[in-house]
Amino acid sequence: MTTEIISRVIGNLGHITLNRPKALNALTYAMCEEITRLLVAWKQDPKIGAVIMDGAGDRAFCAGGDVILLHDSGKAGDKRAENFWRIEYALNELIHRYSKPYITLIDGFVMGGGVGLSVHGRLRIAGDDTVFAMPETGIGYFPDVGGTFFLPRLGMDVGQWLGLTGARLDAGQTCAVGVANAYVPSDQHGALIKALGKAKLDGSDSSVANVLMGFVKTPPASEPIPEAVKAFDAKTVPAILRELDKDGSEWAAKQAKNIRRKSPLAMCVTFEAIRRGAKKNFKEVMTQELDLSLGFLKTQDFYEGIRAQLIDKDRNPKWSHADVNAVTELQVQRVFRKTAKPPQQFLD
Repeated sequence: MTTEIISRVIGNLGHITLNRPKALNALTYAMCEEITRLLVAWKQDPKIGAVIMDGAGDRAFCAGGDVILLHDSGKAGDKRAENFWRIEYALNELIHRYSKPYITLIDGFVMGGGVGLSVHGRLRIAGDDTVFAMPETGIGYFPDVGGTFFLPRLGMDVGQWLGLTGARLDAGQTCAVGVANAYVPSDQHGALIKALGKAKLDGSDSSVANVLMGFVKTPPASEPIPEAVKAFDAKTVPAILRELDKDGSEWAAKQAKNIRRKSPLAMCVTFEAIRRGAKKNFKEVMTQELDLSLGFLKTQDFYEGIRAQLIDKDRNPKWSHADVNAVTELQVQRVFRKTAKPPQQFLD
């Protein structure tokens, strides 16, 4: 058991709190292990009618995972990175298939691993300070934790935009695109948990919905996503850049500049992974993502991106390609090469 997770049962409600507020509740192996243990036990417990998860502190639900560990493991050639991805991805699938109402209060930062803990569950409740992003391409990686499953299902244009650029969405925008499916003001989250704890939750969606009706509000107004996002529906990354350049708007120019700063290899692999993910079921996607994660451990850009962003912090990565036009199909396919057995399955 780990102090990085706080768990309690309130009435018929299982309540999990991610408890690393100084680290923005970033996920560790021990946290994934404990969350998995709790979810399996509560699924089998007839007294538990729903599960809710939130993050300690006022800054984040969960802002990702231990990227430095992944970097160091890859450099050392040991199994720490693979073991972490295996338990994390199996947990993502457990959440995706969970038979009881699974609710996340995604207030503050929800990025990377925090996205995997939330978007695959039944109820994702935004708060006033919600900031959603999948920023992995900025470190020469790709939007994993099931990102290549849910992103294309937001619409291929919006999904590719979020996956390629790491764009941030606020509370209203997360509701508008479907990342969150309800909004409850942040100062009411504690009251919502108490109300759920007092309710007779029987494992049905309706028993949770009856409580939620008293708390859900209209999301705050947000900037609409521009029509120029349609450029991301193009057939290749170079084609997306051509469409953005042709558009000429300030928003389009900003997106194009963002793409050109990031790893060209990560851009092309991410584009292809999202495209393939649209046609796969969740289990197939998670198996593909494990292969991709292990494939990225063999690329220069993964280590260079983490060095530039998180270790030396010079923000000046030396990518393996000058631009996306220099990335070949063979180089993309090499990252997709099947290298591993599927992640462990926790539910039949």
